[in-house]
Amino acid sequence: MAMLSNLDLIRRVPLFSMLTADQAQSIADSVVKRRFKRGELVVEQGTKSNSLYILLNGRARVLTADSRGREVILAVLQPGDYVGEMSLIDNEAHSATVRAEVQTDILVLGRSEFSRCLPDASSLAYGILRGLVARLRNADRQIESLALLDVYGRVARTLLDMSEEEKGVKIIRGKVSRQDMAKVVGASREMVSRVMKDLEDRGVIETLENGSVVIKDRLQHD
Repeated sequence: MAMLSNLDLIRRVPLFSMLTADQAQSIADSVVKRRFKRGELVVEQGTKSNSLYILLNGRARVLTADSRGREVILAVLQPGDYVGEMSLIDNEAHSATVRAEVQTDILVLGRSEFSRCLPDASSLAYGILRGLVARLRNADRQIESLALLDVYGRVARTLLDMSEEEKGVKIIRGKVSRQDMAKVVGASREMVSRVMKDLEDRGVIETLENGSVVIKDRLQHD
């Protein structure tokens, strides 16, 4: 790898295959090469790194974990794959951790250089990109819930996701459909109804006469 220029490396990455010669050279002048040892974190869930990471060789796992350390593998990255683009587009923290599975060489492109490759922030294309990133984050969160949380946890997380804060109180406007909730959390309608009733009996949630649901603070810690 030491014999190859950054431009040679860029040309080998499918992500950059549509760049013009000038664009490719600009990227090549901006990237730096980093080597990650086996087990080393490329990015960490919940943090920001402000870079795009493109695998040149090796292999890395995209994973998420719960508070007890249980992990779910969301994807396995191979040479040519990249990570970090979601955070660069929406400026949010990484939704998952990426760990080198073996010694892995990576090209690192900074935020400002990456931003020059994006459409204008006021354009429709950029709006669509942000929308796609939001969907991907939701998908990662759903996979994590299905794999790591029991039905109680999945119902609680879904209720929180559906709620909006009003004068310091979390509330879901409109009736919460048990059938729709069951489809979201991957459980039967009957099971969701039992969980909702138990949460009400315990004072964790309160259903108002108009069908709206008020969420107590304790739901976030159960």
